[in-house]
Parts: sequence; C-alpha cells; structure tokens
Amino acid sequence: MNDLRLEVSVDDQQLRVLRGGELLRTFTISTAAKGVGTTPGSHRTPTGRFVVVQKIGEGMPAGTIFKSREPVGHWQAGEACDRDLVLTRILRISGLEAENANTFDRFIYFHGTNREDLLGTPASCGCIRLSNSDIIELHDLVEPGAEVFIAPPVRKRGKLIFFDCDSTLSSIEGIDELARARGPEVFRQVELLTNRAMNGEVPIAEVFGRRMEIIRPDRATADSVARLYVDTVVPGVAEVVARLKSQGWTPVILSGGFAPLIHPLAEHLGIHHVEAVPLHFHEDGSYAGYGSDYPTTYNGGKPEIIRQWKAAIHPQSVVMVGDGVSDLESKPEVDLFIGFGGVVAREAVRKGADLWLESMNDWPDLDLP
Repeated sequence: MNDLRLEVSVDDQQLRVLRGGELLRTFTISTAAKGVGTTPGSHRTPTGRFVVVQKIGEGMPAGTIFKSREPVGHWQAGEACDRDLVLTRILRISGLEAENANTFDRFIYFHGTNREDLLGTPASCGCIRLSNSDIIELHDLVEPGAEVFIAPPVRKRGKLIFFDCDSTLSSIEGIDELARARGPEVFRQVELLTNRAMNGEVPIAEVFGRRMEIIRPDRATADSVARLYVDTVVPGVAEVVARLKSQGWTPVILSGGFAPLIHPLAEHLGIHHVEAVPLHFHEDGSYAGYGSDYPTTYNGGKPEIIRQWKAAIHPQSVVMVGDGVSDLESKPEVDLFIGFGGVVAREAVRKGADLWLESMNDWPDLDLP
C-alpha cells in the first residue's frame, strides 16, 4: 500500500514527503515563474489534489535528457544551456479535481533540472523542478498512487509591471509595418484601421481580423518586422527595464501585436514574459492565421490577462504602461497606470493616466511597495 503523501508549498518553494503524520523529507523546488493556474498553454503550475500515475527514468544516469518522456541525450552538470531541460527522472501526475483534471494532458511533472541554481525560486514553465540528486531520491521513495497536494499561494510576492509594445517600447506599430511591406494601398487601409482602434473609435475585435485578411503576412515579412522592433527601441527603454529589474520588478510585455515578432525585442531587453497574439505559418512560410481568440485581440483583453497574472502570483504592486485606449482599459486592475506619449500622444490616454510621460528618460521612481 502506498501511504506516502507529497505536499508542495508554492509560497515556500518546498516539497514535503509525509507518511501519516511523520515528515520524512523536505526538498527545495521550483514551481512556475508565471505562478499558478490550470489553463492549457499558460506555463503555470496547477494547484489542488493530484495522484502520481507514472514513473519514468528508473536506472538512467543523472543528467539524462528526456523529450516526450524518452531519453534523448545527456546533460553534464555545469554545462550552459538556455533551454528548460527535463532531466534524470520524471514523476507524472494527474489531477483529481474538475479544475485540474487537464494536468495529465498538460504534461506537468516532477523532474530534475539543468537550472539547479534557481531552485528555491519560482522559475519553471509549469512543472515542479528538483535537483537531479533529489529527484532520484524522490523517485525511489514514491510509487504510483501516491497522493499529491499543491497548495495555492497565499502570500504576496513580487511586483509586476506591464508594458505595451508598439509605440511604447518600440516606435513602430508592427501591424502597420506588416502592411507597409504589402504596398502603399494596403498600408493606407491598415494604418487607418489601427489608428481608429487605438483612439477608441471602433472596437479592436472589429478591426483585427479585417487587417489580417488584408495583409496575410508571410514568415519572411514577419521576421523582417521582428528585426525592425529591435532597431527602433524607444530611447531610454533599455535603461528603464534594467533599473526596474534591479528594484525587484518583473516586466511583462502585454501587446495586441504578434508574439513571434515581439520575442526578439523581449530578449534584447531582458524581458522573459510576453503576452501577445500567436501568429501561424504553413511549412512553406505562407500565412496560416493568428490566435483569433487571444485576449488582446478584443477590448477588455489586457485587463483580463492582468487579472490572470494577479491571481497566479499575488503581486504586491501592479503597474501598466502604454499609449493606447486598450492599455487605459487596464487602469481598474492596476495600482498605477502610466500613459506614454513619446511616440504617439493620445489625448484620451493622457487625460485618463495616473502619470503621463513623453520620454522614457524621465522615468520616475515608483513609490509603491
């Protein structure tokens, strides 16, 4: 009979192994950098009651790399790697409650990691990471059928600052640049639609699909605009992001633009989290559609994503920075809304902002907890 129980504390970043009321072992772990949640693709750690259903890696050497739960190579301790590797052993779990019933299909595991230096802090992509020696010990202790409880966080952690991307971090509007590549008439039509949406004259959802059907961008064009984002960073932005990170803020790009175009800019600025619209291509690079149900494709989407982040990590403070009416919509969800008019100054945003900036070089000290 398997009478072991695993208890995960997201607040403490610890795993406790118990038999009855006896504490057998405590391990330092890492849960998700994006906090807790059960939505597929969210890269968040689920909470609630679970059961261990599968053990993988018995007898494999420490540092074995698993892909799709199959050994595919070996990682040496100290070897640099910018990927989140699943190493050494896997304990796969299944949810026992309605909200976390998708956990098995989300491929949430206990596993070893190549980022042992980050253990003790939330850093994973949703799984529960342990050191490679600890996952071997845990794997040997636990059998399928063992109960797991992942306790949701109750303590406030960290400070979040959301940045719009287009005309805030970069001086371009990505959708307009995609249109420009299709010729002057396409650009004229799309620019008009963009400005009407950003000024709050028409709903974002109404123009989003219309613009994409007009443009139908291919991969080469998208890659070109991605480079342009990096080349047109607003002066002072890099310094602001570095300063905020040194002060304990977690920056998140929150955009109605397209994720593949924005990721190179995020990497350039040292921003690890991007909330933006998926963009899809066929194998030959031709346009295959976009994430039409992604929240930032419609009005109210940015506040929705901010609420998700707040529920996931319980931040101490939340700030939003942006130039458009869709950014201003987030004001009820944040402690401070900063309107930015350094590229395009929109009167509605200026009037509604708690703080108005026309240059990132004038970035203030944020007097928040």
